[in-house]
Amino acid sequence: MLQKLLENQYGIKVEEYLKLDSYDALRGNGWLYLVSKPGGKEETDISELEKIAVHLRNFGDQHVPVFLSSKDGNLITTWEQNKYCVLANKQTEKPQKIKLGRKLAKFHERGRNVPFQIERTSRIGQWKSLWEKRLEQMEKVWNGQLFQTPEDEFEKMFIESFPYYLGLTENAIQYLVDTEIDDEPMDFDAGTVCHERFSKNSWGRNYYIKNPFDWVFDHRSRDLAEWTRERYFRNNQTYDQELRQFFEEYQSIAPLSSFSWRLLYARLLFPLHYFECVENYYITRSEQDKKLLEEKLSKILRQSSEYEQFLGGFYLLSGAPIKRLNLPLPEWLMVK
Repeated sequence: MLQKLLENQYGIKVEEYLKLDSYDALRGNGWLYLVSKPGGKEETDISELEKIAVHLRNFGDQHVPVFLSSKDGNLITTWEQNKYCVLANKQTEKPQKIKLGRKLAKFHERGRNVPFQIERTSRIGQWKSLWEKRLEQMEKVWNGQLFQTPEDEFEKMFIESFPYYLGLTENAIQYLVDTEIDDEPMDFDAGTVCHERFSKNSWGRNYYIKNPFDWVFDHRSRDLAEWTRERYFRNNQTYDQELRQFFEEYQSIAPLSSFSWRLLYARLLFPLHYFECVENYYITRSEQDKKLLEEKLSKILRQSSEYEQFLGGFYLLSGAPIKRLNLPLPEWLMVK
């Protein structure tokens, strides 16, 4: 079906279909064609992402795909009552070992020089309001359940744990506000191209694919914090060496300012893992997913004191120049 879409709407013949991570892809002429649904994005959103992609490629990034226009000149095409975008990516296999910290720093440096105003995908300066909004929504759900008998084990855990995560979120917001009051951003702290949730596999497992649908325009510390969070929860026993190496690699290209370190830390304080787990539970209709999310929440709660230890030692572990940059720790997290 997708082969017909490419042939009919784009005039491209391909050899075979393959599933690449979460993408539907087709292979032909040394290219990978990624077929993606716009997912609620409009032509203006896609147009902005396309301009960012062109900028990154012009600045030397070979692994950013090209947005293809259909025969009628649109970036979004309708085929069999569904909307699609098609991206073309050179078929480049990903090396087994890459210095991801260095690669990410170079990506951010290219993204910092975008020569036009980013409007649709920008999250710059919005963390506080977004966190407050999420907290408010969750508090409403919690208040609604306080005087009812919990329907299941998940609700019981949620009712008992929310006050702790409410406090942690307020700490994160306060740390963010203090950073914006006490610290001055440098030129280096300008917005850049980031990812919704950057992780080890964001650029593909086997092929290099820097998918524009993952991008948001934000402060670079977003990606650093989300990579750190994912690595910590992937293996909270052995993450420390990988963490130090990643930050060393990153800073060999782009040393972090105190403002960057503090924004990064505020983001780690914000318990995004908890929020996403609870939000997903109340959105999903799948009983299987609910069971998985119940197990996930149980694990998050069991590990909460370990996560506190991780937060208390993060600056030291990552090699941040704590004294030179005068990086503060929340009092309650100071190593006793």
